[in-house]
Amino acid sequence: MTAPQVARKLPRKVNFCECWTRDGLQSITTLVSTEHKLEMLNGIIGAGVRELEVTSFSHPKLLPQFADAEQVLKGIRRDTGARFRILMPNMKGWERLERCIDEGYSAHKIILMISASEAHNLKNFRMSHDEAMAEHAAIMQRAHAKGVEIVGCVGTVYGCAIIGDVPMEPIEKLTRFYHDHGAQLLMLGDTTGTANPAQAERVLGHLMGKFPKTTFLAHFHDTRGTGVVNSYVAACLGIEWIDGSIGAIGGQPATGAALYHVGFKGNTCSEDLLAMLEECGVDTGVDIEAYIKLGRRAEEIVGFPMRSNVIRAGRVSHTPTTAEKAPGERMGAATGTL
Repeated sequence: MTAPQVARKLPRKVNFCECWTRDGLQSITTLVSTEHKLEMLNGIIGAGVRELEVTSFSHPKLLPQFADAEQVLKGIRRDTGARFRILMPNMKGWERLERCIDEGYSAHKIILMISASEAHNLKNFRMSHDEAMAEHAAIMQRAHAKGVEIVGCVGTVYGCAIIGDVPMEPIEKLTRFYHDHGAQLLMLGDTTGTANPAQAERVLGHLMGKFPKTTFLAHFHDTRGTGVVNSYVAACLGIEWIDGSIGAIGGQPATGAALYHVGFKGNTCSEDLLAMLEECGVDTGVDIEAYIKLGRRAEEIVGFPMRSNVIRAGRVSHTPTTAEKAPGERMGAATGTL
């Protein structure tokens, strides 16, 4: 498969979405309180983020982390124009959201996800492709009627920990399905963190060429340390919607089943990605110093160190330091390194 020629220039600005309180918290064992979730969400909004993935309407028995979904929606600040996404697993979840809409504390967008790997979708959502598409079509019809926007997510686009490589055919089928049913954004999910930069360019380029009227969103995981560079490739291709999670946590859906891969499973690290994009001249609209503080606070809340480089190394300094170097501290003198 040869990708068509597409733009290879960084956009002037990107629309960044923070996923820490949904995808980030989904698979960790620490139950984070509603108070701490709202502290983080309101801090993220205060740092300039205008797109947030805030919670999931999955069944509380399956995902107790999100038993407080309605309370989070009620408590989040709404005075900045920030827009909120929630994960919508099924029609029962949608009916819950309709009650929130009627009571005045809705989300602006819902995420509907079908894994391109049908085996993964059966394990995660307990539905075949045909069953999932039928239910999602009905949800999208009701969402359009209520003025709620749709993020159609095709999962396991770059590979699946159950079946391995995923053919392009089901990826295209699901992309067309969401596009034809009026999804405003099409998320391409690196669900099990298998993507590499060359593959990201090839797959994204192919889909952008095949669906030129679709607005794509890049959602990479960092299971193998490639989340930031894959997101950079997406931006170079002209994709202006990019997701991340503070501290690179998150990842594998918590299905109650045994883990199907081990090790790091998290999303692309927000702090590292945002700092890199700003260094490259891309406007993220985010206060990076405030985000570094949020990263440190997030580690206190979850009770373990996360995986941000920037909160430890700091931002790149472009001005001379005022501190004089001690004798022997000239480059390489103390350690023999260059």
